Amino acid sequence: MVLGWSPVVLLALAGGLPENSGMNSFVVRHLKTIEMIGVLMRIFSFSLVSWLGAHSPFLFVWIFNTVDAVMLTWCSTLKRDRAYTLLNAFWILIGIIGILRAGNGLH
Repeated sequence: MVLGWSPVVLLALAGGLPENSGMNSFVVRHLKTIEMIGVLMRIFSFSLVSWLGAHSPFLFVWIFNTVDAVMLTWCSTLKRDRAYTLLNAFWILIGIIGILRAGNGLH
């Protein structure tokens, strides 16, 4: 997770901080770059599973995918794009479940 913070905390920060706050202003300044990195991370993680199949490092893939979902949710929240905020927030929740299942924390 980014800086050891949970996705819920990051979403609360993104939604609760004014756009001119330090963290949000950084994201706004670098929005296109952060979005592109998030999209490339998502492509990489799904490609890895497609290529390796059952031999995929699933815990790594779920963590990687959840981090990109946090990044993309933060960007879409700041852009006030409700559809992509909902979609990527959904991926955060699915990612948390995937991390718990891959790490044998949820059966």
